[in-house]
Amino acid sequence: MKVGIRLNKEDKSLRQQRTISKAIAYAGIGLHSGKAVEIRLLPAAIDYGIKFLRTDIAQAQPISAKVTNVTDTLRATTIANAVGTHVFTVEHLLAALAMLNIDNCLVEISSPEPPVADGSAKVFLDLLEQAGIEEQVASVQEFCLPEVVAVYDADKYICALPYDGFRISFTSINNHPLLGTQHYDLVVSEAACKTEIAPARTIGFMHEVEMLKKMGLGLGGSLENVVVYDEKSVLTPLRFEDELVRHKILDVIGDLSLVGKIKAHIIAVKSSHALNIQLAKKINELKNLEGK
Repeated sequence: MKVGIRLNKEDKSLRQQRTISKAIAYAGIGLHSGKAVEIRLLPAAIDYGIKFLRTDIAQAQPISAKVTNVTDTLRATTIANAVGTHVFTVEHLLAALAMLNIDNCLVEISSPEPPVADGSAKVFLDLLEQAGIEEQVASVQEFCLPEVVAVYDADKYICALPYDGFRISFTSINNHPLLGTQHYDLVVSEAACKTEIAPARTIGFMHEVEMLKKMGLGLGGSLENVVVYDEKSVLTPLRFEDELVRHKILDVIGDLSLVGKIKAHIIAVKSSHALNIQLAKKINELKNLEGK
């Protein structure tokens, strides 16, 4: 018996799958690579899912945005296909797609990393709305979490509880004098995400800059696309007083979209891409068990 996956096509409460109405493009630079990149977002058929296609590689195969394809979570989320072709820092674009409930889309990308844009998901969300959203004649398969799932790492954790909807409660704790403890509770909806979460940008710290550069990361970061803090102050005008925790929720939305549509209450304290993906993998294992 399939307990977790709702497959009844006649159930009027089920949402229809969505794609975009027309192709649309955007160019910029990657946050970590610093490389120039252009993406094209294209409509896709029912059950296609979200896939990335590297146009800078001859005869490249698409990379499905699935948690089973995650290969790295250092400072960002990386996905790759069976032959090792990869894209990284996919979480902001994935979050925008998830916020608008877009299930099927092909992302053509001319470099290994999408544009950082302004460091948030808002540019991508606006781009998708410009392209238009089209409902498709098939229902979404939504996984209703049957039990509690959790991941712990010392004082950091993220867990998912059964819940009739999708909700995220995140607590961020940072010793910077302007940050401290921030908490945000979001019942995820398209309207709430557009105004409260999508505009929240990536946070960075001046003391990390040299270390990141030595690691080959943050090469495209600037005050234009990262909210930067020095030891005592913030160098970038904030969009929200609690922009850090809102962006953490944005990352959770993007990372957990890799497991598909779920019904759950996510509760996190100091979570990271690594913990988000570990949770997504545990949910995926449950999903596979329930689907048998």
